[in-house]
Amino acid sequence: VEKYRPQALSELVSHQDILSTVQRFISEDRLPHLLLYGPPGTGKTSTILACARQLYREREFGSMVLELNASDDRGIDIVRGPILSFASTRTIFKKGFKLVILDEADAMTQDAQNALRRVIEKFTENTRFCLICNYLSKIIPALQSRCTRFRFGPLTPELMVPRLRHVIQEEGVDVTEDGMKALVTLSSGDMRRALNILQSTSMAFGKVTEENVYTCTGHPLKSDIANILDWMLNQDFSTAYRKIMELKTLKGLALQDILTEIHLFVHRGGEKVWLWMIPRKPNFPLPLTACFLLSTVDFPPSIRIQLLIKLADIEYRLAAGTSEKIQLSSLIAAFQVTRDLVVAEA
Repeated sequence: VEKYRPQALSELVSHQDILSTVQRFISEDRLPHLLLYGPPGTGKTSTILACARQLYREREFGSMVLELNASDDRGIDIVRGPILSFASTRTIFKKGFKLVILDEADAMTQDAQNALRRVIEKFTENTRFCLICNYLSKIIPALQSRCTRFRFGPLTPELMVPRLRHVIQEEGVDVTEDGMKALVTLSSGDMRRALNILQSTSMAFGKVTEENVYTCTGHPLKSDIANILDWMLNQDFSTAYRKIMELKTLKGLALQDILTEIHLFVHRGGEKVWLWMIPRKPNFPLPLTACFLLSTVDFPPSIRIQLLIKLADIEYRLAAGTSEKIQLSSLIAAFQVTRDLVVAEA
């Protein structure tokens, strides 16, 4: 991740609108205080470090840039001490401003943020502050109003794939097309996470395929989820429970992950699932072998709503630390009730 961190603004692959604005600020020598926020792995720290490299030469870097991370102590004493003394001293022989980078600023206490707003105001003439955070809501409004805000959204696959290909080529990793898709899907817009998964999978398996990526991250495969859905809708309760427990133990799956994936299936409609309709009563109008193709989209709205409420309840209980076995029973029960309702409506 550090080896391929972009060193210059031109190397950054995403958020071109933000980069062009920052580039203009630098070229016109009118850089404001910045507040960069957004999910991790989207290029916030890389952007400001690239700006700093453009602004200062290598030997000036130490005296002109103060970078503090959440791992450094950044309580009110640090704001009143080192940050204040760094911001208040002018640079001799060189015009221009110093740069203070506060990474993960949402970890700063309320008191430290309040002390910081006065420092920012007082020394604007010779110091610029750049705050970086994941959650804008954790930064006090007084600091937000003193900075120009830029939101770094998750990266799109179109931007991630060329960069990943570059790293793969440089490192000589063997990656299949479905492996690349899996990397992009599982990282969900986080470049750092994509590179970490790529590295761990290639070191563990040698070849990066879809199955290897899912196995390495402990994520359930799409085929596994399709099987689980199939069992829950088509098998009787005890058979479905036994088969899913076996699969969970074999693959080391967490019910939380299974639930998340199933939720996507129910929500968006995943692969098609055959639902076999076995007559409950002898006078059932359909022949014994009757079955119909039930895409998860085809759940009638009223039934789907009930199912989603059940899934939400199970997720809440799992988060509260309940037994996975009991919650799995509850999950299967929810789907079996849904199946019976679908059959009854049909």
